[in-house]
Amino acid sequence: MKKSDLIKELLKHRYAHRGFHDKPKIPENSMAAFKRAMLEGFGIELDVHLTKDNKLAVIHDASLKRTCGVDFLIEEMTLEEAKQYPLEESEESIPAFEEVLKLVDGLVPLVVELKVEGGNEEALCRRTFEALDKYKGMYCVESFNPSAVMWLKKNRPEVVRGQLAGALKKGGFPMSPLADFLLKNLWVNLLGKPDFVAYKFEDRDTKAFKKYTGAKFFWTIRSFDDLKKAEATGAAPIFEKFNPKEYER
Repeated sequence: MKKSDLIKELLKHRYAHRGFHDKPKIPENSMAAFKRAMLEGFGIELDVHLTKDNKLAVIHDASLKRTCGVDFLIEEMTLEEAKQYPLEESEESIPAFEEVLKLVDGLVPLVVELKVEGGNEEALCRRTFEALDKYKGMYCVESFNPSAVMWLKKNRPEVVRGQLAGALKKGGFPMSPLADFLLKNLWVNLLGKPDFVAYKFEDRDTKAFKKYTGAKFFWTIRSFDDLKKAEATGAAPIFEKFNPKEYER
């Protein structure tokens, strides 16, 4: 499939943020959340970190404190060590990225977010594509980190790549004023030349984003009304905390 056609296809879907979780019963970024998304026919957005033993862990935060109750950094642990801690007091554990790919098996599209920590973008990117090169399903890859997006442009130009952005410092993201300015105003696009921008929905009226004419995703949609507003612009929504299908039955 040509990249332009793949982008059009990706934009047709709704994506469950960190899987279709249902806390406290179904934790985020868990195999149960991914299975639930697949059963409903939703695409899946997930996060990938690189562990100490060069494996890929599917977890959002670098620290396990919020999701597993222990203040260890995933980059400083082996995957086997990390799997010993239950996710959100459930029977689920942190999945390996390859486990998720085997489960999904191309049945729904994936949005893979690269979580760069400590300047490990090259190692993370290379290891991620060792897994994705064996995967036959539809996916795109995104990151807040412009260096990761640039790596994709240089090394995997055929892959649909996205730049995550928004007025992030205002929303509490820890970053320098310069990094916040560059991301909010999409100046980073000059380097990574992304195929799409995934922008924070609440910041959609930012002047630079309104001028952007490429493919768009919105994160994170938390109501059906906002989901419909996002889709009315032609953007693909990344949603959580509700089931869109319940409003359409």
